Amino acid sequence: MAEDGSDLDFNNQGGDNANGMDNAPSVGVLSQYIKDLSVENPNAPDSYNWGGQPQIDVQVNIQSNALNEEVHEVALRLNVKANGEKGVSFIVELVYCGLFGLRNVPEDAAHPFLFAEAPRIIFPFARRILADAVRDAGYPPLMLEPIDFNQLYMQQREQAGAQAGGDQPPVGQA
Repeated sequence: MAEDGSDLDFNNQGGDNANGMDNAPSVGVLSQYIKDLSVENPNAPDSYNWGGQPQIDVQVNIQSNALNEEVHEVALRLNVKANGEKGVSFIVELVYCGLFGLRNVPEDAAHPFLFAEAPRIIFPFARRILADAVRDAGYPPLMLEPIDFNQLYMQQREQAGAQAGGDQPPVGQA
């Protein structure tokens, strides 16, 4: 196969790096864990007999904390409150974290990764934990719809840019 000129060399993809040097950007999930989980069922067992569908309020918050130059903790905070006509059925507060390794990633790429892509990666696991917590409290499992974290990130950036710019016209092509 090497005779036809199609020989591929996978040992030196990044150029002439010293042995063991890797300058290519890389990211990876190092660990995932529950940092905090609180389930409140303040009106049980009466709330099990309440008729009607409760109003479900879901709040989502994302935080990132650099543990060192290459490891970042991303915390996905989900607060869910179910209100019925007669009161609160349940409250679940979950902080689900992922440790992400980022090597040779520029800041302009790291920020969107930590606040959009990393939450997208850990959300399915947090969603399952939340569904199980609601089920274990005696209610049908709460299956949250998927969240488009990339769209939320873009909206947050646009809002921050609008607030920073005030009433100044945008710069660029019209």
